[in-house]
Amino acid sequence: MNLYCVYPEADFLDFVNVPLGKGLPITRTLKPLIAVPTTAGTGAETTGTAIFDLVSKKAKTGVAHRNMKPTLGICDPLNTRTMPSQVRASTGLDVLCHSLESWTAIPYSERTPRPTNPIHRPAYQGANPISDIFSLQALRSTVKYLPRAVKDPDDTEAQSQMLLAATLAGVGFGNAGVHLCHGMSYPISGQNPGYKHPGYVVDHDIIPHGVSVAVTAPAVFKFTAASNPDRHLAAAEAFGVDISNVKRESAGEVLGEAVAEFLIGLGDQPRGLKQLGFSSSSMDGLIEGTIPQQRVLNLAPNLSKELETEKEELRKLFEESMEF
Repeated sequence: MNLYCVYPEADFLDFVNVPLGKGLPITRTLKPLIAVPTTAGTGAETTGTAIFDLVSKKAKTGVAHRNMKPTLGICDPLNTRTMPSQVRASTGLDVLCHSLESWTAIPYSERTPRPTNPIHRPAYQGANPISDIFSLQALRSTVKYLPRAVKDPDDTEAQSQMLLAATLAGVGFGNAGVHLCHGMSYPISGQNPGYKHPGYVVDHDIIPHGVSVAVTAPAVFKFTAASNPDRHLAAAEAFGVDISNVKRESAGEVLGEAVAEFLIGLGDQPRGLKQLGFSSSSMDGLIEGTIPQQRVLNLAPNLSKELETEKEELRKLFEESMEF
């Protein structure tokens, strides 16, 4: 709303990410915006990204630009105290994937385009020494505190630490970006075959965003590990895995299993797309809904740049995400 108040003459899709929109740059100064998070998940108080449902395409997409960042974020865990357990879980899973994806994104030195003038660079830069600090700490905190926050509504320490983790992850992915879990999540949410997540008191079907990103995570990190085994092993270590004798070629399998075990341990989480109602007949639609998400797919390690090969890789990832 802030953006379009400053650009009253603009068409809605003018600033939406290419290829779903025109991706025009935001050159005007927006109105002052104070962000007050009431969940421990999005980290939106730190980023210049706004995500929404594009109903006509049955997918989520967004607008991303540094000029969209809030003027001020007020992060008080008292504002998250009334979250139901399932909302704590799903928003916390968004933090988990924000941190994991930004930690494992392609390096900033490989990001294209990367103009010499930083002001002309895209919002998402790829993993870099600054984002790494925030992403890894957010991951460690989420692994430690999310299970506690989900299981005990009176655990104020866990709720406080999860809100901090969400903010830290926001700084991390707001600079480095996210990749496959998020890119694949948008059609999962948009093409919901009739699933309503337990604990959500709404009058319509819903796959919460955190659920849609996490459901592919075991398969995704198994796939991306070949790009940087050491970084994936470091992530596995954050889950408590003893990596001292793990071979580098096993990094993907080890991290994928660690993520799956974490999701199962939270309780009441779907163990794959099958439990959300998807089937083999859903694959083509999910793939076609993912391909336009180039804003994040461009940051995915190990993903082919050739369209048909990319589609086959996505098909395998969706198939492997059917059940874990």
